[in-house]
Amino acid sequence: MGGIGAFGRMTAAVWALVRNDALLPRELDGLYPSSVAGLAKLLRIFAGAGARHGRPGERLARSLEGMGPVAIKLGQILSTRGDFFGREFAEDLGRLRDQLSPFPTAVARVELERTLGRSIESLYAEFGDPIAAASLAQAHEAKLLDGRKVAVKVLRPGIERRVADDAESLMLAARLIDRWIAPARRLEPKAFAATVVRATMLELDLRLEAAGADELREVMALDGYMVAPGIVWDGVGKRALTMEWARGWPLSDPKALTQPGLNRQASADNLIRAFLSQALDHGVFHADLHEGNLFLAAPSQLTAIDFGIIGRIGPAERRYLAEILWGFLNKDYEGVARTHFNAGYVPAHHSVAAFAQALRAVGEPVFGRPASEVPMSRVLMQLFEITALYDMHLRPELILLQKTMTMVEGVARRIQPDHDIWTAADPVVRRWMARELSPAARVKRFADETATALRNLTRLIETAPVAETRDVKAIKGEGSALIGFALGAVVAGAAFLLARYLG
Repeated sequence: MGGIGAFGRMTAAVWALVRNDALLPRELDGLYPSSVAGLAKLLRIFAGAGARHGRPGERLARSLEGMGPVAIKLGQILSTRGDFFGREFAEDLGRLRDQLSPFPTAVARVELERTLGRSIESLYAEFGDPIAAASLAQAHEAKLLDGRKVAVKVLRPGIERRVADDAESLMLAARLIDRWIAPARRLEPKAFAATVVRATMLELDLRLEAAGADELREVMALDGYMVAPGIVWDGVGKRALTMEWARGWPLSDPKALTQPGLNRQASADNLIRAFLSQALDHGVFHADLHEGNLFLAAPSQLTAIDFGIIGRIGPAERRYLAEILWGFLNKDYEGVARTHFNAGYVPAHHSVAAFAQALRAVGEPVFGRPASEVPMSRVLMQLFEITALYDMHLRPELILLQKTMTMVEGVARRIQPDHDIWTAADPVVRRWMARELSPAARVKRFADETATALRNLTRLIETAPVAETRDVKAIKGEGSALIGFALGAVVAGAAFLLARYLG
């Protein structure tokens, strides 16, 4: 029955797009190949009255809003990329960020008291009507008994069931795409869908979001490129979260970019550097940085909210990311290519030199030109063609990172149309390379990895499933002593070399 329901919801979603002429909109008729153009004309026979009203972005927003929270998340991502799809299209999707229909304040009060286990009056001196409503929750302005102004986030009633239904439909769609559309398989649709579903499910427990916000607030404070409001833990429950009020204007509000004293260049730089420093230096990053989740105060202070999606990457992935960015910054296309092969992103049977040549074809036309002159949609298509040519698959462990990088770059370009992402990234990447890839750092990493390997070998010997004869025990003891001696020698040697490098 669940499968039938998921298929029905998926069919309804496609039907909504067709009825609103949002699947293959008429405005793009001149761009479709002949086979697709025929399908577009056929589908338009079934378009309803809604297809005659509004621009393509407005029609798509209307369709996605009715599909549920997962579809709305997709619309939020698209809304950050005016350089890909056109500024007007992106702005039409912008209402999906925080301008959806709210639910009544009376219902929010009931939900809040139920999840906190206390009355509204015992914590808040004032509790106002909704100030923003998104796909999963809405925010209320409130004031604590001690006079502090706060924002209170409350989940939509019944949202868990809606997300579960959406997740089922999305997974079904991914399985169908994987089975029937061979070119799409390298995009790993099932892994992508599973990552989106997992991230959305975690957003349904606001206690986890509060913990993530608190962790990232500490991380952000180390660099200062971005800040996060403090958490009011007495106002945190599974379905509610209270945090201090964010300074400035939300970037989804046009007033944010017209406030007096604003430094657009510094603001866009801070956004790029905040994301990269989180990901590279700490391995944890805010993974939903669209305009509705960012507040801007002159001259260039960025405040992030809504920490429902937190991304994490391990040390190896952080090193690969830094090496790739560093290679592009220095136009070292062969180095970038080698990193792709070392990381396993490109299958080993391909040529490093040929892949480096393909990367040069992407990079050279972009460097040294203002962002407003770079046709990012064309760059994206070229990258897509190259990844297909070299059998590159979407990496499930990097989905949130790649999604957030795309989103952050789009928001930075919205703040400063001529923004240069490479210049902004340079100090953060340079700092990481100097710290992590210096000779001293390499020696330390070698010593750590060797020590770990020897410890694992010691444990393997100690737990080997053999008869405990006196001779075996003696051998184990001697082996452990020998390994211990070797471990000490390696660590001592590494320490000596490290001291030499540090001078």
